[in-house]
Amino acid sequence: MGVSLKDVAQRAGVSVKTVSNVVNNYPHVTPHMRAKVQQAIDELGYRPNLTARHLRKGRTGIIALAVPELGNPYFAELAGAVIDAAARYDYTVLVDHTAGLREQEVLVSQGFRSHVIDGLILSPIHLEAEDLTGRDETAPLVLLGEREYEAPYDHIAIDNVAAAREAVRHLLSIGRRRIAFIGSRTGRERQPAHLRLRGWREELVAAGLEPDENLVAATDGYGRVDGATAMAALLDRGERPDAVFAYNDLIAIGAMRTLTERGLIVPDDVAVVGFDDIEESRFGAVTLTTISPDKQAIARLAVESLVERLAGHRAEPLRARPGYRLLVRESTSTGGPAAKAVRTGHRQDLAAPG
Repeated sequence: MGVSLKDVAQRAGVSVKTVSNVVNNYPHVTPHMRAKVQQAIDELGYRPNLTARHLRKGRTGIIALAVPELGNPYFAELAGAVIDAAARYDYTVLVDHTAGLREQEVLVSQGFRSHVIDGLILSPIHLEAEDLTGRDETAPLVLLGEREYEAPYDHIAIDNVAAAREAVRHLLSIGRRRIAFIGSRTGRERQPAHLRLRGWREELVAAGLEPDENLVAATDGYGRVDGATAMAALLDRGERPDAVFAYNDLIAIGAMRTLTERGLIVPDDVAVVGFDDIEESRFGAVTLTTISPDKQAIARLAVESLVERLAGHRAEPLRARPGYRLLVRESTSTGGPAAKAVRTGHRQDLAAPG
């Protein structure tokens, strides 16, 4: 027989209700009483039956996270952060893969697996606001990613335009003027690539420079091959930039490979800034300067939002803006790898590379 709440209550000399309050982490328990109950829990080896707890509340104890591409390190790292955040609320995370296809994103958002999940965290690429109109699925939905939506759902995203401007401002501060943008996309103006391109343009204009649209290179995808191909296309048509701001780290890494193959030195000939701060950006032959979204905050806010919705504590849509940092590494620094600047907004500290 397993240890019950009653057993713990008898050992601690308190009521079953008090034990339940401690186990469920309710705030209105004195520190002394909480410590007394916790000691009894530890002595008896009590483990709560999470399945039964969720079922009593009409829940499954499972939330879903749907991302475009599990092979992309950014989404893999984000998934890990969501799993850790959900564990603090005794939730299990079901990770789904949409392949960035609109029809899959619509299917997931409309409750494809609603019979097994309590809520959904969705990071879409091509989903449109009209796809969410008339959504009758009762499971709460939280949208991630920098794409903007005018829809009554919680949305958590960093400020793409401001982050892009920070990246370009850094390149300008080290004397670069022919700054290319690699990773533009066709489609709606509210896609993340358009927002980052907008930040590129705005910062150049703010510096008194005319954005050179010949230095904008589109990509078909978001990977290393796409970055390498786009960088080669720029060079082949005679557009030699002195800096590159890439849509993401994978594109930046691909671009740096092409630059090396063409005999150009990063950062002396061409400085490079990426976006996402994936682990790979810290371990290349030339470490990558990048915009680092606060993935832990994104995950925490997403899970907390679902938990609050499920508890009925909030009705109005949440619009959260997690922070980001510009991490300056070797791809934009000619001063050697000993120490690099780490910027957060207008703040600047010293940090070891990575």
